[in-house]
Amino acid sequence: MRKSITLSLILSAAIGVSALAFAQGGPGFGPGMHGHHGGAEMALRGLNLTDAQKAQIKQIVQQSFASLKSQGQAVHQQREAFEALSPNASNYQSAAASLAQAEANFTSARITARAAVTAQIYNTVLTSAQQSQYTSNKAAAQARKAQWQQFKAEHPLPSSASSAQ
Repeated sequence: MRKSITLSLILSAAIGVSALAFAQGGPGFGPGMHGHHGGAEMALRGLNLTDAQKAQIKQIVQQSFASLKSQGQAVHQQREAFEALSPNASNYQSAAASLAQAEANFTSARITARAAVTAQIYNTVLTSAQQSQYTSNKAAAQARKAQWQQFKAEHPLPSSASSAQ
């Protein structure tokens, strides 16, 4: 049973190219932004979007990505500069703290932008029937996730301590 559920999840993940990712032309939210195909994106699957809707979604996502691109590049450069530092450098700790803050700010901006994109698509692109289907898809995905979490809790993997014996 566990093997079939795992296989089903793997196949679902492999097949599950979200409408946003499809409209973007590739996986995730954009280059360097490793999107997880869950939540809003997965709920857009199966909505029978028209070509015009796909084009609108693509434009919305591209605009959002463009607005975050410079901040993402700055964080990337800051990360590279930090990684080039030696741990005994006098400014190592302050550079780490600065990078952590920059990463936190960028993560906040990405999450906020993703929510804005989802809301804009839901409110301006989807028809009322698609909005209802979106809500149903999202609820079903959450139920599957809860079921999977329960299954994992009831069937834990062997610990590394017991497999080492």
